[in-house]
Amino acid sequence: MCGARRAAPSRAIAPRAGGRVPTRDPVVFLTYDDGAERDPRFVHMVRDLRLPVSMFLTDSVVGPGYGHFARLRAVGAALENHTLDHAALRGLPYPGQRAEICGQQDKLHARFGVRPRLFRPPYGTYDTTTLRAAADCGITAVVLWRAAMGPAELTFAHGPHRLLPGDVVTVDPDELSGPGLRERTARLLRTVQGQGLTVGHLEDYL
Repeated sequence: MCGARRAAPSRAIAPRAGGRVPTRDPVVFLTYDDGAERDPRFVHMVRDLRLPVSMFLTDSVVGPGYGHFARLRAVGAALENHTLDHAALRGLPYPGQRAEICGQQDKLHARFGVRPRLFRPPYGTYDTTTLRAAADCGITAVVLWRAAMGPAELTFAHGPHRLLPGDVVTVDPDELSGPGLRERTARLLRTVQGQGLTVGHLEDYL
């Protein structure tokens, strides 16, 4: 069963907050969604660079690939909640939203013995019901993003077209075309370093 009911999450990163974590530290945060791409070279990269990354996992996408994420967790990656089935939550009744979020909490607890504190709603869409359901499932922060590393370049949802301290960056997987997660991450790290920033551990700031 999920945790006791609470009135609201303690913090939320929402579109109006800019997809950023309030901090003066010169850090950005690397996040990855779904769990579709499972390149063992990415595990080696996280291990060799001691790279703090947060993996937001969807059970129906990960499928039989949880062993890959056990290896990532063993080298320091954080595993977080991205729902059971990647359903768009906004507008769904409370029981459906709670089932999607709490269900993935239970899956991750059964697999790894932990219940995530962080949650990313699929497609970045949510409503007040989502926040209530997430809190009732033990989530303390809803994490969106301001920047995205795609196949070709780093793009920004709004604001300056450069990385800022506290930016949450999502690295988009694409198994069909373009470079994989390892290559995209390497390109992103060069940009981060070139702008005088470093990578922080998201869970330490939320």
